[in-house]
Amino acid sequence: MVNHSDFQRLRKVDREGDLMQYPQPIARLMDSYMKLPGIGEKTAARLAFYTVKMREEDVTDFAKALISVQRDLTYCSICGNMTEEDPCSICSDDSRDQSTILVVEQARDVLSMEKMSEYKGLYHVLHGILSPVEGTGPEDINIADLIKRLQENEVEEVIIATNATAEGEATAMYLSRLIKPSGIKVTRLAHGLSVGSDIEYADEITLLKAVEGRREM
Repeated sequence: MVNHSDFQRLRKVDREGDLMQYPQPIARLMDSYMKLPGIGEKTAARLAFYTVKMREEDVTDFAKALISVQRDLTYCSICGNMTEEDPCSICSDDSRDQSTILVVEQARDVLSMEKMSEYKGLYHVLHGILSPVEGTGPEDINIADLIKRLQENEVEEVIIATNATAEGEATAMYLSRLIKPSGIKVTRLAHGLSVGSDIEYADEITLLKAVEGRREM
């Protein structure tokens, strides 16, 4: 039986064989594009050949932007959000409601929630969800820091805003069982978000209704 690591190795061998038909610089660029989620060989080839036609200064700016993302961004030591300064602007804002923490899967979900301009509390980014299939357990995501925040601060409510997927629901239930014994109110976004949907793709009105209609777990 082929395990996950063997499968990934075989895929890599197949991919390298497919790329041999291209000039080496194109093949290397395609291989880089294919490391991005949702990018297959055809899309990678289209992007690579488009890149070849770009002006040199545009390619240079593109490369600098990629380097800048790695070099100039960090994660907030308090909430785990992406930021240029630590702590992030949200955690540093004394006008935010310090008694409420909204828990999301990824940093991009914070941006989605902030677009509706109604939520005024704080955030906590898990950087993942519990997934037995992927071998992701509680120690692999940002749960320990969340519990530490709850112990060190006067938090009254934790809003769990993991996505409406099987893994998202399982993560929400795990967090609820972990937090509720401390006496902190634990709520879940209302099911205005359809099952299987991601917060990242929800519009502001849907998110607002989901927050306003949150239910206690």
